[in-house]
Amino acid sequence: MRRIVPLAAPVAALAIVLGLLAPPALAATWSSSDRWGTWTNGGYTLYNNIWGSGAGPQTIWANSSSNWGVWANHPDTGGVKSYPNATKYVGKRVSALGSVTSTFNVTVPSGGAYTTAYDIWDSANAYEIMLWMNRRGAVGPLGTRRTSATVGGHSWDVYRGSNGANQVFSFVRTGNATSGTVDVKAVLTWLRSNGWMGDVTLGNVQFGYEITSSSGGMNFTTNSFSVSAS
Repeated sequence: MRRIVPLAAPVAALAIVLGLLAPPALAATWSSSDRWGTWTNGGYTLYNNIWGSGAGPQTIWANSSSNWGVWANHPDTGGVKSYPNATKYVGKRVSALGSVTSTFNVTVPSGGAYTTAYDIWDSANAYEIMLWMNRRGAVGPLGTRRTSATVGGHSWDVYRGSNGANQVFSFVRTGNATSGTVDVKAVLTWLRSNGWMGDVTLGNVQFGYEITSSSGGMNFTTNSFSVSAS
């Protein structure tokens, strides 16, 4: 019979500490801790996308494009560290779109600083349209508040600004939501009707988590997500 030797107390204590610092075990179809890790599934591309400075470790995992998440341990400092997301490219002019809708359902942490947001781009990357569905902590949109609007199935505070490379329109939901449906075409039409942009070609529709801090390690889970365009 094999003799089982108990762990010495200091070794056992070290194992416990390391277990607390490590990301949770994820039984997923795909996962990556690479800064620019990507995975394509069902017409969507998932990105780990750790793009900010001063970032900590982050692991993205996915069972499909509609069921995925991240474990992130970013320090409690200012500035966006990452935007893990799922992306679908559309490639039609706004005037030619019959409809563009998206549904989402997420589970987000009760700590940290982040927003759950759509990041929508025209094909030339001249316009960036952010739809903030929920937020927590010291985070805020770029630019200045211009107006309020009820469009696309939600009520928003609307901000307009520039990051030096493109125009940024941020629609910040007046109350947090962790699930729902968004009429993306209605938002694009609102922007055209107000003269903020022209009849651009809709490019990438991205959805994910813009994380500023998640000290100690936090989980962000996309229970379901889809984009439908015609």
